[in-house]
Amino acid sequence: MTHALTELTIADARSGLAEGEFSAEELTRAHLDAMEKARDLNAFIGETPELALARARQSDVRRAKGAPLGAMDGIPVAVKDLFCTEGVRTTAGSHILDDFTPPYESSVTANLRAAGAVMLGKTNMDEFAMGSSNITSYFGSVKNPWKGKDGEDLVPGGSSGGSAAAVAARLCLGATGTDTGGSIRQPAAFTGIVGLKPTYGRCSRWGIVAFASSLDQAGPMTRTVRDSAIMLGAMAGHDPKDSTSAPLAVPDFEAALSGDVRGLRVGVPKEYRLDGMNDEIAALWRRGCDWLKDAGAEIVDISLPTTKYALPTYYIVAPAEASANLSRYDGVRYGLRVPGDSLDEMYANTRGEGFGDEVQRRVLIGTYVLSAGYYDAYYLKAQRVRTLIARDFRAAFETVDVILTPTAPSAAFAIGEKIDDPIAMYLNDVFTVPTSLAGLPGISVPAGLDSSGLPLGLQIIGKPFDEETLLRAADVLESAAEFDGRPA
Repeated sequence: MTHALTELTIADARSGLAEGEFSAEELTRAHLDAMEKARDLNAFIGETPELALARARQSDVRRAKGAPLGAMDGIPVAVKDLFCTEGVRTTAGSHILDDFTPPYESSVTANLRAAGAVMLGKTNMDEFAMGSSNITSYFGSVKNPWKGKDGEDLVPGGSSGGSAAAVAARLCLGATGTDTGGSIRQPAAFTGIVGLKPTYGRCSRWGIVAFASSLDQAGPMTRTVRDSAIMLGAMAGHDPKDSTSAPLAVPDFEAALSGDVRGLRVGVPKEYRLDGMNDEIAALWRRGCDWLKDAGAEIVDISLPTTKYALPTYYIVAPAEASANLSRYDGVRYGLRVPGDSLDEMYANTRGEGFGDEVQRRVLIGTYVLSAGYYDAYYLKAQRVRTLIARDFRAAFETVDVILTPTAPSAAFAIGEKIDDPIAMYLNDVFTVPTSLAGLPGISVPAGLDSSGLPLGLQIIGKPFDEETLLRAADVLESAAEFDGRPA
């Protein structure tokens, strides 16, 4: 029974709880047992079993009274350690915050809590969400539950790699992630799960440790598209505490899954066909087009001419915002403090010991592009290019309803394989970054396996605040792909 409970989807668990087939406490205990057995994955920075069981019992009491809080009531979930959680340590994967326990709750996790979701623990992540492989965490690398052909340990993608690994390994039914340049979608593709980055402003950023404020967005990571729709419904909503939160009602995302894409116009951008593109990725992309075409959609060739500038633009804008956001970690107000003989030396010691190499690299890049004499040459120019990228998407969406692309340029790679080549690591985000710069919603759906037996994902990009059409198309793609692979 324990094994069966961890195999459920959120939708199945919701039905089982409603029918009284098992209790929320039984469901939670099954996942806590699974977490204990899978600790070698290092998917969690902190486990909260007592809190989880207490919330599960509260859920059972509500259900016994016939008053469940909604679709997520009693559902065990994991929370990326970038979300502040009241009374529970929140580290952002960094030494500089490794003893920070916030006295408040982020709006997204507060929404999930209000919907009855049961938090199992905080998941590991790249330090301050900076990375595409989950090897930059102060708390050690996360292992992908999938193994390489020769049994080698693989990265789960990043920065939401701990959440992705936990969902793929059946340690939770869903998890929260955050996506700045692809940090939900790329790890979803690497681990064979569904990862949804909503439109910028759909979910509140209040209480999420900031990386790049104009890009960061929270979203769900689940094993099915339907589960993503259910979980997003509980996470989303206008928040007066976040000035960038959109004052829009939350639709019934699950109701949008009609299974019908007849007449839907699906754009295929020619600029995403990169020189030297992996043949297996290209073949999967063509199959995705055929699946949607067979379901009644119309495939339309489109052009996004500024796409080739998206990655360098991102790696100017994001580090610039990171350097500003991370300036607050100075050893004075909170977090780690490493003494020095002067104030300047204390600053230097604290930030030198508190931040890892990747964070220091991005802070230096960001500080450089914002410095006098270079602001106009780099940062201002990057913002102008960002406007052009968004304009390309707006023009494309005048003729199509969604856009289909690969999610990542490769399958998961071995831990340490690209550690000395930051440029190669940054290229992992080449298909996801344009969406982030334009603030659009994007979803990665597992669609096949490569010749090594590792999962590959396809990405669907939607119009702003049209997650309903995005999810409808993703649901049809998921059904056509019939992806049933799972870690050994």
